[in-house]
Amino acid sequence: MPLTAPNPAPDAPSAIAPTPATATAPRVESAGESGVLASGAWTALSFSSPRHWKALSESLERLPARADTAWDLRPIKQLDHIGAQLLWNHWHHAWPAQIELDPQHRAVLEHVARYTCSVPVEPPPTFVQHLQRLARGGSRSVRVARDFLALFGQFVLDVGTLIRAPHRGPWRDFSGQLYQFGATALPITALVGLLIGVVLAYLTSNQLRNYGAETFIVNILGLSLIRELGPVLAAVLIAGRSGSAITAQIGVMRVTEELDAMRVMGIPHGFRLVMPRVLALAIAMPLISMWTSMAALLGGMIAADMALGISPSYFMSALPRAVPLSNLWLAMAKSAVFGVLIALVGCYFGMKVKPNTESLGRGTTSSVVTSITVVILIDALFAVLFKGVGFR
Repeated sequence: MPLTAPNPAPDAPSAIAPTPATATAPRVESAGESGVLASGAWTALSFSSPRHWKALSESLERLPARADTAWDLRPIKQLDHIGAQLLWNHWHHAWPAQIELDPQHRAVLEHVARYTCSVPVEPPPTFVQHLQRLARGGSRSVRVARDFLALFGQFVLDVGTLIRAPHRGPWRDFSGQLYQFGATALPITALVGLLIGVVLAYLTSNQLRNYGAETFIVNILGLSLIRELGPVLAAVLIAGRSGSAITAQIGVMRVTEELDAMRVMGIPHGFRLVMPRVLALAIAMPLISMWTSMAALLGGMIAADMALGISPSYFMSALPRAVPLSNLWLAMAKSAVFGVLIALVGCYFGMKVKPNTESLGRGTTSSVVTSITVVILIDALFAVLFKGVGFR
């Protein structure tokens, strides 16, 4: 005789009857080989239960990923926009091959499908975006180049502002900087140029005497001093003298919080600090370069008279024939570029000084080293670009 389970007590709950929470839990299960049956309440209130959400997520992951799957949503009791969004995301924003559901549930799904934006495919980054990303997160040299380029661009804008409104220009600062960079640098540049001319003439005369080509000392001294050594020597002296002074001046203003006070008062740093110094050095450098070359030629002429017997009158008459005038214009143009870069480098490192004395000394040293390096690089660039200019 088969055994039967005893009847439960009248006041005890049924062991197999589902509770209301279990009856409304969202469920999904396979119905046949290519069918899926969804039931329960697909609402935000049902998803708030961690147990229901975990069970539903595991059921959705176990479903076969087939494009011809037929979905039966008629057993679903309640469907709000949260449940509809979950289904739509599981379908990868596309309707399944076959679907059966009630009209009110279809309306909710169509509303979600209409206003759910698909994830756009981002186009590949352009070359400009690559450069911007590299400038923001690149190495220190890239960040320095970016900041220096921004400083140069601000200088160009400030020059445009000065041309449009010259009455607003800081002319007193400009004249003071021109005197400091130009007039006060004449004695030291003349002395160094004179000595370099003497040394170069003596060294050259020893070699020319062996070949009987003493008269070519005019060509060697003229081309080397006017075209190369004069501008480079003057730029190196100004980089060590005026470039460090620019960095120290602006750096001290950073330490004493004068730059912050100028920003609070609305005084632009570029227009009042950077532009006068750059313009003053751009005008003073060609004149200092020509002055240094003249002093060096004077020293070379004296040494050539003493070592080789080349008279000053012959030296002066042969110099225009040996050195075309284009060399002088090239040297002055090169010196103007040197002046702009030396002033910009000095202003850049002055702006980067932190409010402490250690940073001030480190910034001044970096300014001088960088300025001299830039001068040599630009001189090499000019030599390559204008290698066919100024020679007979």
